[in-house]
Amino acid sequence: MRAQDLVVERRWALITGASDGIGRAFAVELAARGYGCVLVARRAERLRAVAEQIGPGRCRILAEDLGDPAAIGRLADATADLSVDLLVAAAGFGTSGPFVDADLRSELDMIDVNCRAVAALAHVFGRRMVARRRGGIILFSSLLAFQGVPRSANYAATKAYIQTLAEGLRPELNAFGVEVLSVAPGPIASGFAARAGLSLGLSQTPDVVARQALAALGRMTTVRPGWLSKLLIGALSSLPRGGRTWVMAKIMAGMTKA
Repeated sequence: MRAQDLVVERRWALITGASDGIGRAFAVELAARGYGCVLVARRAERLRAVAEQIGPGRCRILAEDLGDPAAIGRLADATADLSVDLLVAAAGFGTSGPFVDADLRSELDMIDVNCRAVAALAHVFGRRMVARRRGGIILFSSLLAFQGVPRSANYAATKAYIQTLAEGLRPELNAFGVEVLSVAPGPIASGFAARAGLSLGLSQTPDVVARQALAALGRMTTVRPGWLSKLLIGALSSLPRGGRTWVMAKIMAGMTKA
């Protein structure tokens, strides 16, 4: 089932990372298409600002830190009365610099948020969608997911997990009327880069990601939204995996602190 088919029945979307960047763009776009939106992020005040932008009575705010393993159970309980037919798992963060110099707690927290929480969300809400035989799950990979990336090794590894998860889940769930899409964006103008310690040159806006991902749901397994993503993946795709890693090492050296 494609996103446009889901919208007609005015069901609910659960969007993590909805307070900023790509998650916020999805919330605004989906609300414009008729969805009720369950907005999930750590900071309630930012979620309230998004809800006010969307309009009264159209959002449910759930302030949760997905790094807490108990958060998924609370989200499941808080949405038990809703028909959540679209999961947009946009929450996540990155780090940069040499892995052995990084704070270990932060690196492990990133695995929790980027991988464990996403797997749990896909399991909980995927089961509900399978029972209703309809729905969509949008997961977030990255252009960094397709090779090793020096100076962003752990983040790239978390996104490789998401890419592989989405590729495996799509044929499993498609038989039950549930579509799965991996979104692999390139550089995006959001708060992500600042938190990761990256200095971006060219970047795309989050609304491009939201629109093109929703258009791709039900049509493909992986979408690389925007011209910049397509340009970058085109330049890398002709290289062997080791060559892509070498190129990414050069790129990351110019984007991260020494």
